[in-house]
Amino acid sequence: MRRALVLTNESARHWFRASLPQRRSAFADLPATKAADWPAGAAFDWRLTAADVRGVATTYFATLAAVLAFII
Repeated sequence: MRRALVLTNESARHWFRASLPQRRSAFADLPATKAADWPAGAAFDWRLTAADVRGVATTYFATLAAVLAFII
């Protein structure tokens, strides 16, 4: 069997993967958006709330209690 020196798809280094059709990007059909199209402050509207802190603390202590229950 004689192989070509250059594969049909350089990223596919296996003969089976090189024989497959090239896949399209999942984002190829999406329209391009610009930051000017976003609502004002939408990109930087991340704020830490009391509910976030309570959720992290609850998860931490629940995990700590579970680990201690298995150790002891």
